[in-house]
Amino acid sequence: MAASVFDSTLYARLFDCGEAGRLFTDSAAVRAMLLVEGALAKVQGAQGVIPELSAAAIHRASLEIRVDPGALAEATGQNGVSVPALLDQFRSEMQAPEHAQYVHWGATSQDIIDTALMLRLRQALLLAEADLREVIKALAKAAKDHAHLPMPARTYGQHATPTSFGAVLAEWGMPLIGAVAALPDLRKDTLWVSLSGAAGTASVLGPDPAKTRADLARALGLNDPKRSWHNDRSPILRIVDWQGRVMAALAHMGQSLLGLTNSETQELALSQSGGSSTMPQKQNPVSPSVLVALNHAHSGLRATLQAAATHQHQRDGGAWFAEWLVLPQVCLGLASALHHAKRLSAGITPHPLQMHRNLDGGLGLIHAEALSFALAERMPRPEAQRVAKGLAHDALDKRVPLADLALADYPDLPIDLFRPETQLGQAPAAATAFAARAEKL
Repeated sequence: MAASVFDSTLYARLFDCGEAGRLFTDSAAVRAMLLVEGALAKVQGAQGVIPELSAAAIHRASLEIRVDPGALAEATGQNGVSVPALLDQFRSEMQAPEHAQYVHWGATSQDIIDTALMLRLRQALLLAEADLREVIKALAKAAKDHAHLPMPARTYGQHATPTSFGAVLAEWGMPLIGAVAALPDLRKDTLWVSLSGAAGTASVLGPDPAKTRADLARALGLNDPKRSWHNDRSPILRIVDWQGRVMAALAHMGQSLLGLTNSETQELALSQSGGSSTMPQKQNPVSPSVLVALNHAHSGLRATLQAAATHQHQRDGGAWFAEWLVLPQVCLGLASALHHAKRLSAGITPHPLQMHRNLDGGLGLIHAEALSFALAERMPRPEAQRVAKGLAHDALDKRVPLADLALADYPDLPIDLFRPETQLGQAPAAATAFAARAEKL
């Protein structure tokens, strides 16, 4: 297989990351760096730091010149960063040395690379938000439609009490709404411009480096951190934390779908499933499995980024390089997960009859909690719990439904005590509340 599934033609559809894949290519990195160089020159020309005529020439050239990433490989291998070779190529292609000498005035490689990265991360977040909204919309419609459809809730893999399919969908969707709501603050706190020079002191950036940095941030649509962040990787960590938050929610949906579509449960069907090379009957839940796998991968990658955030002194090549190895995989992993989540959320079909059979199939023990509270109206709560537990054990031992045993001993119990649709609690309200919040999103 390829070194990365996201670059693999073999696995291109299994781990499809859509438009986000174009953001994490060599060409996209070079293009973003040239945009930063052009914007920097334009800002510095307006401030008189470099000649305005040269600034205009540099800015125009940054939009027109195309640099082959392959032509930068040899020098990048030697220098550890691509910017020196990029500048050489760019200045040569400008064919105007009187203007080209002012390119990259006072900046350092990390300023350009980190700022260019933020431009691409901004786009990645926009794509993720669009996908999230699509997933939420599909889940919300289904939650509203099935707010009152009873099914077993499960804890520790066992029947707990009745819930509704709409409430389950709301459980999957509410964390995603929270993630979308968190995006404005995330963008404000993380999408920073970087401009502080070789050692973070901005010593040769001109008479007012703070204004230059602020103007560059405005020109690129980024935020001004008002300081150097060369060795402070908290903006990256915060973005990855948000991505992990979304990934965990999607993996929860994936894990639940694996359980609800398995051969013993069969309460849901998916619009797409995978086949086996030898077993004709198989309908493998591929997309839910991908969600779980990508979450596993994210966990390890996140740990690497945590370690890579500890720079030595003012800048650290080893820590920075480790970030390059991992961050694209994190971003593309989330993009792929959202791609699968969109397909899943639009194609989940409940099986109400099977849900009903499963509710009844456990001898009605799913109503044991409700029984204990009904009994507590006529005896102390601890005694009611003891009686309910004893009846549950008798039901298991005798293979007789709990309702039959309870009504034999307490014939005046309300009969609807053992009807799932009357024991849903706040499940329908949770489903409709989720749908209503999604409509306002």
